[in-house]
Amino acid sequence: MKWIDTLDIAIALRAAHPDIDAAAVRFTDLHDWVQQLPDFDDDPKRGGEKVLEAIQQAWIDELD
Repeated sequence: MKWIDTLDIAIALRAAHPDIDAAAVRFTDLHDWVQQLPDFDDDPKRGGEKVLEAIQQAWIDELD
C-alpha cells in the first residue's frame, strides 16, 4: 500500500485497531500506525497532513 491508497489503509487500520475512535486519533499516531501496517510500503515523508486527513475521514466513513 502507498499513501494514496486511503481506503485500503482505512480498512486495514480499522482491522488493526477495532476499539479506537478514528475521529479522536492524533495525526502523529495515525502516521505511525500506517507505517506499521504489514502491507504498507511508501516514503514516510509523503504522509503529510492532507493525506492523513483523507485516511482519517475514510476510516470514519468505514464505520458508518
